Amino acid sequence: MKDLITREYQTVTGIAGPLLFVEKLKKASLGEMVEILLATGESRRGQVIELSEQHTVIQVLEETTGLGVTGTRVRLTESAAMMDLSPDLLGRRFNGAAVPIDGLPPIIPDTRMDIIGQPMNPVARDKPSYFIQTGISTIDGLNTLVRGQKLPIFSGAGLPAKELAAQILRQAMVREEHGTGQQAFAIVFAAMGITFREASFFLGEFERGGVMEHAVVFLNLADDPTIERLLTPRYALTAAEYLAFTLGRHVLVILTDMAAYCEALRQIATAREEIPGRRGYPGYMYSDLASIYERAGRIKGRAGSITQLPIVTMPDDDITHPIPDLTGYITEGQIVLSRELHRKGIFPPIDVLPCLSRLMNLGIGPGKTRDDHRAVADQLYAFYAHGRDIRRLAAIVGEDGLNDSDKRFLKLAQDFEQEFVNQGAHNREIEETLNLGWQFLRYLPKEQLTRVKPELIERYYGA
Repeated sequence: MKDLITREYQTVTGIAGPLLFVEKLKKASLGEMVEILLATGESRRGQVIELSEQHTVIQVLEETTGLGVTGTRVRLTESAAMMDLSPDLLGRRFNGAAVPIDGLPPIIPDTRMDIIGQPMNPVARDKPSYFIQTGISTIDGLNTLVRGQKLPIFSGAGLPAKELAAQILRQAMVREEHGTGQQAFAIVFAAMGITFREASFFLGEFERGGVMEHAVVFLNLADDPTIERLLTPRYALTAAEYLAFTLGRHVLVILTDMAAYCEALRQIATAREEIPGRRGYPGYMYSDLASIYERAGRIKGRAGSITQLPIVTMPDDDITHPIPDLTGYITEGQIVLSRELHRKGIFPPIDVLPCLSRLMNLGIGPGKTRDDHRAVADQLYAFYAHGRDIRRLAAIVGEDGLNDSDKRFLKLAQDFEQEFVNQGAHNREIEETLNLGWQFLRYLPKEQLTRVKPELIERYYGA
């Protein structure tokens, strides 16, 4: 009884939004989980986020309705936020705090892990290698996603980012496991601040694509507690680390929408009365995002890998906004959606020119994809960029003012958008993507293929 008394405190001095201020919480530790006991007999979960000799700040992880200064007690648990893990995770749906919402019982754990994760030793990191086929030509062919990479998708309000994410969820596969049931592949999907309608859309896509059996879903809805959004990606990545580094699976993690996560971070920082940084976001947002994104990767001697596809909605389509800007610093490239292509009815409306995959070279080439992959990507990019320049020129002088070569580039740019980029829901194997790329390279004479080796031209140009 004495031990219980030393772990319970009734010294709550104030409440501000999702924060509880407590005095003389001497035996607490930073990051410790606490139980908040209301006068009505109800209880809520919380976490210690700030600690000093006199004052402690506790982040309430559930609704704060009913909390009051009088009669509220805080009970220390002497443990960090942990997650129950077992192979039975696959095929399950959870809310943003890892509570089952699929009508099935809680996970019977084989192990429990801290949701903050363990820092990955840089020496133990292995190079990302081998690509994950998404079935989308503009990604697989020109901005290849590599196992262990973090490659964000930059979108804008109203652009079909969720449809693109759903298509990737249905089609993504590890080529080496193709034909063996993809036993080593898994998907972890975490949604933050989405509507019930969007949640129903994603769940329907999982069922339609038949991928639910090797997927784990975490859903934080718009009417769920804001603070829960800060935990959702951490629970999702803890599940991914278990699947990857304990069970040896190749895990694709899709996080949507990181803008909602950052808004929650800003709200909590405001409630804590912290000095704001750029556009009101906390100054530590960079390191906070890094603590999420850097959990992608491979470990030497381990069979599994974690690959991240975070989706970021850019406010006002501004790629220099702090959220996409900081995300770009941490991650290894970006996929950018175009409002102009979307207006033309092109899906997926991926703008090739500002896109980049910095680790593409590690996942393509002989033994991984075809030996012409890099050359096709470089030459297509150069031709399409020149075709876009000619399009701007034609808007000034008119098509009649162009020479024959310029007209070929103009037609290439138009057809490239309508046929290569605009693939709809079609799932393209990498061979189909590269063969289609060669069709566009044949728009120009062989002599203009300056980025392709002669032996590759001889092998593929006339095929």
